[in-house]
Amino acid sequence: MPGPVIAYIACADSREIVVASLAGDGTLTEIERVKTPGMVMPLALSPDLRFLFAALRSEPFGAASYAIDRQTGRLTLIATAPLPASMAYLAIDRGGRFLLSASYPSAVVAVSAIDSQGRVAAAPVQVLTTAPNAHCIVTDPANRFAFVPCLGGDHVMQLRFDAGTGRLTANAPASAPTRKGAGPRHLVFHPNGRFAYLANELDASVWAFAYDAAAGTLTEAARVSALPPNFSGKPWVADIHVTPDGRFLYVSERTSSTVAGFRLERDGAALAALGHWPTETQPRGFAIDPAGRFLLSVGQVSNSLSVHPIDEATGALSTQKRYPMGANPNWVEIAAL
Repeated sequence: MPGPVIAYIACADSREIVVASLAGDGTLTEIERVKTPGMVMPLALSPDLRFLFAALRSEPFGAASYAIDRQTGRLTLIATAPLPASMAYLAIDRGGRFLLSASYPSAVVAVSAIDSQGRVAAAPVQVLTTAPNAHCIVTDPANRFAFVPCLGGDHVMQLRFDAGTGRLTANAPASAPTRKGAGPRHLVFHPNGRFAYLANELDASVWAFAYDAAAGTLTEAARVSALPPNFSGKPWVADIHVTPDGRFLYVSERTSSTVAGFRLERDGAALAALGHWPTETQPRGFAIDPAGRFLLSVGQVSNSLSVHPIDEATGALSTQKRYPMGANPNWVEIAAL
């Protein structure tokens, strides 16, 4: 019998993780609020869904690891471990053995080992200097390469990843460039592994890259804008996600407090605009449930979460209900246990 679908929401200023179950009809029911040892922002789930990791962005900077109760979704703190800087992004490699982290203020990425009990090692395997404002780190579907969008460097670092040791080395070429001033922020892969999509914070562009899985390199294939019609102000794109079936892509924009949607065509090579929908105020983070039926978006200013049903045929979003969160909710992870 399938287990529950659980949403985990990081609330930075109230220093807590809200744990809630997501029903098949989109109803969200709060289970608990777990106090964290510091200001909590990015979260990451282990591939086997046994553990949740949380970056603590107040001093002392670190990572808290939690055991997930597979019956209820509740969290139990396992341990905290130091990280070398304030980390804006966490990811777990596809094998579940390493915690990857990226620091926007310190311009580094780090790799830390994770043991079988979910504990993060006290000393990192590696700390690597990046261009200014590293904002994300992800491995490719084969776990052979890693990519780091650097907002201040206007490129995506291309790295080789050794899944045995956790070490990163420069690939050739060492980066995929973006337009000057674009501000590369978050990168996600299409489920088919043939394309990747980059959200650029400063010009609100979304780039599709063809991915050469043998070489571990990205080549620009298309670009579109995530800005709504008649937009005024300074673009401020935040998060990006693809539905599990690879049909739709969504991007949050904080100035307009909207989510832009795109239909992915030609196996993911082309992006066709679907529309823009209002969401919570200043939507820094959102997530799509594993069935691809609901998009959960949080607002840093509204301190709330909106459940947006995804139309199966068109990809259009609607708003079903809003739920109160803690202070400054900024990150959402969803697990089907």
